[in-house]
Parts: sequence; C-alpha cells; structure tokens
Amino acid sequence: MSATLLSGKALAERIRERARGGALSLTETGSRPTLAVVVATDDGSTLWYVRSIERAAGNAGIDCRIVHLGPDASEAALATVLEDLSAEPAVNGIILQTPLPPGVRTDALVGLIAPEKDVDGANPLSLGRLAVGQPAFAPATARAVVELLDHFDVPVAGRDVVVIGRSAVVGKPLSLLLLERDAAVTICHSRSGPLEKHTKAADVVVVAAGRAGLLTGSHLSPGAVVLDVGTNVLPDGSLVGDADADSVREVASALTPVPGGVGSVTTALLLLHTVEAAREQSASLVSG
Repeated sequence: MSATLLSGKALAERIRERARGGALSLTETGSRPTLAVVVATDDGSTLWYVRSIERAAGNAGIDCRIVHLGPDASEAALATVLEDLSAEPAVNGIILQTPLPPGVRTDALVGLIAPEKDVDGANPLSLGRLAVGQPAFAPATARAVVELLDHFDVPVAGRDVVVIGRSAVVGKPLSLLLLERDAAVTICHSRSGPLEKHTKAADVVVVAAGRAGLLTGSHLSPGAVVLDVGTNVLPDGSLVGDADADSVREVASALTPVPGGVGSVTTALLLLHTVEAAREQSASLVSG
C-alpha cells in the first residue's frame, strides 16, 4: 500500500479566492479588511512566516499591519498595543505571533484580544464558545484539519479519531470541532501510554505534538487516514512533520504532506477569518 497524498494547495487556493472575493465586496462598500499582526521576536523563521502572511493578505486585498515591538518588548507594552488594536474600528483581525520575549506571559495577553477580532482563536473566550457550540473563530490550524477532511471527503461521523497532542492551539479545539462532526474522539498526550494502544483502532489519526517521527506505520491499522500538523526543522534545514512519512505511507490510505498540507490551508484560513470578522463588524455598525 502507498498512501494517497492529501495536498492542501488546491484547497488553500480555493479559500484564498473566497477571501479575495469577500475582501473586494467589502472594499467596494468602503470597508477594506485590515489584519494586525503583533510581533515581538527576531526569530528568523517567525519573521519569514509573518512576511508570508503579509504577502498573502496583500494578494487577497486585505491590509496587513505588522506591529513589531522587538525582542525586548515588555508585557505591559504588548498589552497596551493589543488593547489599542482591539478598540480601533479600522482593525478587523488581530494575531499575537509567538514566540514572545522571555518572561512575557502569553496567557495574560491573548485574553486582551477582542473575541470578534480573534481570528486565530487565541482568546480563551473563543475556546469556551467552541466548547458550547457558540459562534467563534477556531484556531486556524485546527480548522484547517477539518477543512481538509471535508475537501477529500473523509468521513468522521461515527468513526474513531485519535488526536495526538492537547495544546490549546490545535489538539483541544480540533477535538471540539470533531465532536461537532459526531466523531468518537480520543486525545493522546505524554501520559496516555503506548500510542498504538489508541491509534491501532483509529480510522483517522491527527498528529500535532511537535516531535519529528513520533508517529510511524507500526502505530496504525491498515487504511487509516493520517493528518500531520507537525512542522519540525531538521539540522540540515529541511522541514518534516510529526509522522515518519516513509513508514506511514506503507500502511495508511492517505497522508497530508509536510510541507504543502495543513500549513498551507492554515494561512489561507487566517485571511478568510479576517474577511469574515470584517463582514460581521461592518454589519454590526450598520445595524447599530
């Protein structure tokens, strides 16, 4: 068996087209969508990613404002910026990019992002709303997994889905999204015991633990679908996921590539979320 590669490129382009069309409609009414990205690091890979968001936003007709406070920014300075952006009517979406300077508490800052502008689902209120089925922006990576499952017609209702990783960015919100789709969800983490105890019975496995090669073909039942959320940089500079792609391909029926899988869809969804936020805020202004 050799797994089918579930590339995210076509889906990402479709989502970007939706964002582009929505941005154009809003701009024609005098309300051009604006995304603000707050950065406080000199990490090269992070800055590259931020520039890629800026380019993608521009191509979609979205204004992107990069607020770079530098690697020595204080928590108080970051808090002031987030509060000001949350109150600024011209800004529709806000992303607080990590990593943050040493000693700065991420959890103390994400709660300052207005929920209606929280396009990457960082505010705990967003996660709480997801948990009870209320409208909220899911973290873009978590939603990207669900969008890929839909795009490739991978059913999850009534099926066993294992999510490896319990972060607030991927594992927890993704589990909530899958529960909404009637999946039987198991979350694995460092205290769950041997992975194969859970993954051998899974129809779908999502691995999002940040550890290269964590999931291998020996962990899977034949025909399982694997979505790899991991992005790990090897010493030679190459990028790999959390799945050992060579061994997984011999057992799984389908696998997302790294790069070119979940990540490409994630960036596109950030743009779409910004347009959706701008549309909602514009509608609120009209109705108010």
